Amino acid sequence: MFSLEGKTALVTGASGGIGSAIARALAAQGARLALSGSNGDKLRAFREQLQDEVGGDHVEITCDLSNPESVEELVPATIDTLGKLDILVNNAGITRDNLAMRMKDDEWDQVIRINLEAAFRLMRAAARPMMKARHGRIVSITSVVGATGNPGQMNYTAAKAGLTGMSKSLAQELASRGITVNCVAPGFIRTAMTDALDDKQKAAIEGRIPAGRMGEGDEIGSAVAYLASDEAAYVTGQTLHVNGGMAMLS
Repeated sequence: MFSLEGKTALVTGASGGIGSAIARALAAQGARLALSGSNGDKLRAFREQLQDEVGGDHVEITCDLSNPESVEELVPATIDTLGKLDILVNNAGITRDNLAMRMKDDEWDQVIRINLEAAFRLMRAAARPMMKARHGRIVSITSVVGATGNPGQMNYTAAKAGLTGMSKSLAQELASRGITVNCVAPGFIRTAMTDALDDKQKAAIEGRIPAGRMGEGDEIGSAVAYLASDEAAYVTGQTLHVNGGMAMLS
């Protein structure tokens, strides 16, 4: 089940904590990957590590998601390199946290441009070849706070909630063409960022989670691999919440 043999996938933010876990999960199921990010050296190192660990002939494509022209070139570059595009994973994102009354215009603009606008541009570009093939999977990584809100993150939560709305709209437009569009919404996931928290901070977070622990990147990767598979062909316009019960959303 969930075999991705013969499939190709573009993963943005691929060398980050969650992004690398998603890439590993897709590669482990047989997909060939285009790994995208803004740091070419980091991407290259991760691609080499991925090929050593999982195998496969993967490529890296550097892209600055804050630059619309660079974003518009990413899907065509992926198809030129891999021959086709079956799966798009919008994972890349940034934070520029601040309370609303203190939030600067550029803190708003940067987060919306990278977390939301770039995802829109990639969805639009990927839809064309997927419609021609009458098959495709688009998965965007949102966040639990896109549904619950979070103080100090108006920009980030707006972008994540926007991803959910965009995905529902696109899912309705593309369903008849064999293309599904879904989201995965992580809760607190163990990454280098959360590892830097002290024990008291970690305990406070885990106290809010019924499962009693933060999630692992692999658990997000597994959710994405399912939604990218043929077995999820009848699942579209949905958000799969992976948060250990922290927010039980329907």
